[in-house]
Amino acid sequence: MPNLFSASASASPLKVVAIGGGTGLSTILRGLKIYVPQPGAIYERRAFVISRLSAIVCVTDDGGSSGRLRKDMGVLPPGDIRNCMVALAEDEALLSRLFQYRFSEGEGLEGHNFGNLFVTALSRLTGDFAEAVNLSTAILNSRGEIFPATTSDVQLDAEMHDGSRVRGETNITASKKRIVRLHMVPADARPLPQTLRAIADADLITIGPGSLFTSLVPNLLVHGVPEAIAESKAVKAYVCNIMTQANESLDLTAADHIRALFSHAGQKIFDYALLNDRPISPEMSSKYALESSDQVEADLDAVRDLGVEPITGDYLDNSGLARHNAARISRDLLSLAERKYSPVLP
Repeated sequence: MPNLFSASASASPLKVVAIGGGTGLSTILRGLKIYVPQPGAIYERRAFVISRLSAIVCVTDDGGSSGRLRKDMGVLPPGDIRNCMVALAEDEALLSRLFQYRFSEGEGLEGHNFGNLFVTALSRLTGDFAEAVNLSTAILNSRGEIFPATTSDVQLDAEMHDGSRVRGETNITASKKRIVRLHMVPADARPLPQTLRAIADADLITIGPGSLFTSLVPNLLVHGVPEAIAESKAVKAYVCNIMTQANESLDLTAADHIRALFSHAGQKIFDYALLNDRPISPEMSSKYALESSDQVEADLDAVRDLGVEPITGDYLDNSGLARHNAARISRDLLSLAERKYSPVLP
C-alpha cells in the first residue's frame, strides 16, 4: 500500500507527540505512521502530513522479560518501547516476527523477547538507554522517534481504597483492591530534554489509549511533563479506552478516566476526548464479563463539564477483541489538528 500525502498548499505538515504505553500506544503509532513521508511517497490531495512523529513511553514495567532484564542487567524495561519500535518500523511484517520473537527454551533465554535483548545489548554498549533506543529506531528505519518518559530507575507506588499501599507495577495490577492514587518513586524523576522540546514544538499531542494507572498516569508523574503539556499550544486529545479494566478502572466512566488523569497531572492537560460509540457484540461482551469488564460509559455531559469536548465515533476494530481501529482514530486525531492549523482544505 503506497504512502499518500497532501500536495495541498493549505495543509501544514504536523508535528505529533503520542504519549502512553502498552498495546494502546503502539496501536496509535501504527495508524499515525502512514502519514509520515518516506522517500518515493505518492502524493494525493487532502491527505494529512506528519513531519515529525514522537512517542513518549512509560518505563515502569517490572514483570516478565522486561522485569528480569531490569533486575539482572540494571536497564530500564524495554518491553513497551520494543512494541513501539515494531509499530513504527518500515518493514513491520518482518521486524514484528523478529523483535516479538520469544525464546521458549534455553537457560537464561526462556521467556525473553529478542527485541528486549537487542535494546538491552545496545544500552550496555553505549552506556545510555535513551541512545540505545535512538540507535535501535535508526537501525529499524522507523518512521518516528521514541523517548522513554524518564531515564531514572522508577517504580510505582499505589494508595488503595482501604488505605493500604502496594509497590511495583506487577503487584499493583495483580491486586484486587481499587487504586485511589498513584505515586512515582523517586518522586523527582525527570524527562529527557528532547522530550520537553518535542512537547513544546508539537501541533498535536495524544494521550492514550492504555491502562489508566499503569500506562498513562506514570507519564504524568514525571517531573515537568504535565506542565509542558499544559503549556503547549498544540491540539491535545485523549483517546479513551473502549473497555474498563480489572484492577484499574472497573466501573469508571469516560469522565472518571479524565478526572483521574487531570488529578494526577495537577491540571487540565487536554481539550478533546475521543470516545467509541459502537456497542461490542453480545459474544464479546460475555467474554469480557468473565473479568467483570464492560464498555466504558461515554457520559458526554460529565465530560463537557470537565471542559473537554467529546468526539464520538465508531472506533472499534473488527479483530474479535475490543481494540481501537488505528486508521479511524488517527484520521480523527489529525482532523482535529488540521481544523486548527489548516482550517480551509480544498
